[in-house]
Amino acid sequence: MNPVKPGETRRTPWIVGVSGASGTPYAASVLRALLDTGESVDLVVSRASRLTLLDETGISFRDAHWQDDLREWLARGADGKPGGFDIGAGIERVRYWAAGDLAAGPSSGSYPVKGMLIVPASTACVAGVALGLSKDLLQRAASVTLKEGRKLVVAVRETPLNGQTLRHLVTLDDAGATVVPASPAFYAGATHIQDLVDFVAGRVLDAAGVEHRLYRRWKGELGGGTHTT
Repeated sequence: MNPVKPGETRRTPWIVGVSGASGTPYAASVLRALLDTGESVDLVVSRASRLTLLDETGISFRDAHWQDDLREWLARGADGKPGGFDIGAGIERVRYWAAGDLAAGPSSGSYPVKGMLIVPASTACVAGVALGLSKDLLQRAASVTLKEGRKLVVAVRETPLNGQTLRHLVTLDDAGATVVPASPAFYAGATHIQDLVDFVAGRVLDAAGVEHRLYRRWKGELGGGTHTT
């Protein structure tokens, strides 16, 4: 339950940044898993991602009503059907920061956090972080995460990847970030779109060192993920 480590405060959150790439179900799965394990979350939703969220789910994410909108978003499964998940009191551990708020807590290295997960990460977001542009809070928080030597996981969601983006990803890797392509696997016995989404979300959390139960792990046995009746 959000254990306190040396140098951390009782509330030491993970920053979750949601950029404008397609893949808002990945972000929802990561957020649900973090809250299920008792972690605290600082959430940054870019302006571009609001358009993607509206297109993929029909949900308008509003600053003034972010708790209601977040609850509706997290309750929705990857198939788009509402009420797929029961979102309890865990949402109270979420602190929301507007993307344009460059005076927000995560904009400073003195603000205590465990690290940052960008899911999904668009190529524009990848470029901005790699170049240190800090055009909004999401990019600024990522730059701060890198300069403070904290864990940064970037779940890039784009295909195909051109040479420029690949070079930006190498730059992030050289800077200490972990790049996790949003590439679902099938050995875990996926039977539903949510299984594929949860696999990617689980790999993001694996990279961050956060325990979860989002997918069936490989045990060295061929056919271990096959469902039988």
